[in-house]
Amino acid sequence: MSERPTRRAVLAAGAAGLAAGALPAAAASAGAAEDLQPYASYWFPDGLPSGTPAPGVTWRSLSAWRERDDADLPFNRATVPLAPRFTPPPPNATARPDQARVCALAAFAPTSGNPSQGSASADFYALSHWAYLDELVFWGGSAGEGLVLAPNAPVVDAAHRNGVRVLGTVFLPPAAYGGQLRWTHDLVRQGPDGAFPLADKLVEVARAYGFDGWFLNAETGGGDARLGARMRDFVAYLRARGASGGRALRVTWYDAMTVSGDIAWQNELNERNAPFFRAADGMFLNFGWSRSGLVSSGELARSLGRGPFELWAGIDVEARGWDTPVDWDALVPAGGPHLASYGFYRPEWTWRSLPEGGRAPAAFHARDDRFWSGAALDPACPESGPWRPAAATVVDRSTLIALPFATTFNTGHGLGWYDRGRRVAGDAWNHLGLQDRLPGRRWVVHTAGDRPFVGFDFADAWRGGSSLLVTTQAAGAATVELYAARLPLSEATVVELAHRTDPGSAAVRVEVALALEERPDRFAYLPAGTLPAGGRGWTTATLRLGPLGRAGGTARVLGVRLTAPDGGGVRWRLGELAVHDAVPAAPGRPRAVTVSASTRNADGTAALRLRWDPPAAAGTGRRAPGPVRHYELRQALPGGGFRFLGGTCGHAYYVPALRRTAGEAATRVDVCAVDELYSVSAPASVMFRW
Repeated sequence: MSERPTRRAVLAAGAAGLAAGALPAAAASAGAAEDLQPYASYWFPDGLPSGTPAPGVTWRSLSAWRERDDADLPFNRATVPLAPRFTPPPPNATARPDQARVCALAAFAPTSGNPSQGSASADFYALSHWAYLDELVFWGGSAGEGLVLAPNAPVVDAAHRNGVRVLGTVFLPPAAYGGQLRWTHDLVRQGPDGAFPLADKLVEVARAYGFDGWFLNAETGGGDARLGARMRDFVAYLRARGASGGRALRVTWYDAMTVSGDIAWQNELNERNAPFFRAADGMFLNFGWSRSGLVSSGELARSLGRGPFELWAGIDVEARGWDTPVDWDALVPAGGPHLASYGFYRPEWTWRSLPEGGRAPAAFHARDDRFWSGAALDPACPESGPWRPAAATVVDRSTLIALPFATTFNTGHGLGWYDRGRRVAGDAWNHLGLQDRLPGRRWVVHTAGDRPFVGFDFADAWRGGSSLLVTTQAAGAATVELYAARLPLSEATVVELAHRTDPGSAAVRVEVALALEERPDRFAYLPAGTLPAGGRGWTTATLRLGPLGRAGGTARVLGVRLTAPDGGGVRWRLGELAVHDAVPAAPGRPRAVTVSASTRNADGTAALRLRWDPPAAAGTGRRAPGPVRHYELRQALPGGGFRFLGGTCGHAYYVPALRRTAGEAATRVDVCAVDELYSVSAPASVMFRW
């Protein structure tokens, strides 16, 4: 890897260095294939830079944005609602409820050229430790590309599925990195009626795109007290406007500009930046904080009627990750109350720091698990050491509060796509919106023997791109906790799983583990059978709760217990786990599928933009369809079967390269709705004529 710039340079430069009917033939659409590719949106506040944008960069003005004119909005709109979640008892004695939380500033891709709906690569920051996050900032921006970034839909949909808010970024860079004070003045321009037009635009964009608010980072110097006061009023107006018309939007302020208008990082909350804190929902403190500064910050926050955990103490992990020196005892002391919340800057270090050519998905997830859980990968017994992972101090949260629940352990990227154990697409891919709800505690294991290895694996899957792999070297029972839950149980409740052993594995006895009390060491076990040695393909099992269901109650922890009855090492995969009562009817088929634009690629494939309407409203019968989780697009093959093209939670999708099969005159593309139990609707189809 090349030498990394300092945090200040990266913060200043932003992410610029990351850098059903027949359709007419493809030739009817003008333009090159790349013209059809939708990208995540970014803007300047109003006036554009002088000169010409770099190749691949489009300069846009936020003041000129109109929802009705945004051709890419259907591809960028998030549709998954923010899920409610609860806080279970922590798995260790050091994590404390209702104290420190976590905000993370993460750059998933460059500011420009960031595809709206994933891409054909597994080399991607597939963040999955949502259980510890309160707030995710979609980080980026640069003076050469744009300063206002709207998160793309896959990130927001994945975060919302896990109850995490996502904020867009407004970045006003220092003059040394291309910042112009006029952009700050443009942003806070006030109308004769006292309104702030661009604050109104920010609210409109967040509502239209489906994300949760804005992170404001003003670092362009040269301002005065008048500009500082206007910025304060802008922040208060933005927050007030975002609180009306539905779920309130959030505003987080970065500790850079002071109320006098100058740029002076305070590293604490004090009288120079408190007006912004009062106007916003929270503040991200600069990275030079100290214990005394955090103590005084907390005291001031309380005097303002706020709490110390509305302050995110910045921790810059971009360059060194878990080797970053941090004064943990000043932030989250072991012997007293926490003083502030975590503010991670660039935790995607776990992905970017892998060597070129070595960013395999399994390698990334192993590193990401270590970053959040610690080197021992055991949140129940976090080791002491220079790195204090979130699992050691922050209580995880869960959205498993209602049935049905299902997961296929799909991490949102993979080396292929599987459907019921069959590989139906051989290309690498990423789309975070297709990610399942994944285990929050990685990994709590109860065993009297050697601890098994637990992790995500991409060599085989039941559905999606990955499965959960448990590997043991010796015999002995091991219970792996997977989910903290509040799932209501009844006589009608069943548990389903799809699992297998790999070649070379010993036989393994499998049981589903359920804890019905807030004591995860007291489990009830449901036998799921014994899989033979050697790996013989996927097996499905449906387990009825029996007396457990008749007694009612609530599943508090959901996991599995594995035993090798004949001894030997085990390689066991879990491909699907579901808990439900009555199975809803399959979802209705989507409606009015159309190809809104198309063109030919140089290699003979075709690029398509597709649109559709959701299924008609469900009836009220005993087996009414459940809600749609996402949509999948499939290419019908002439000899039967299908090729998986992709999926999305929204109602539009871009297919970059539809491949013609066997010289066919027309290709049928099917769009299917998929529900929470992965039941698939009948297809709605459109024909594309070559």
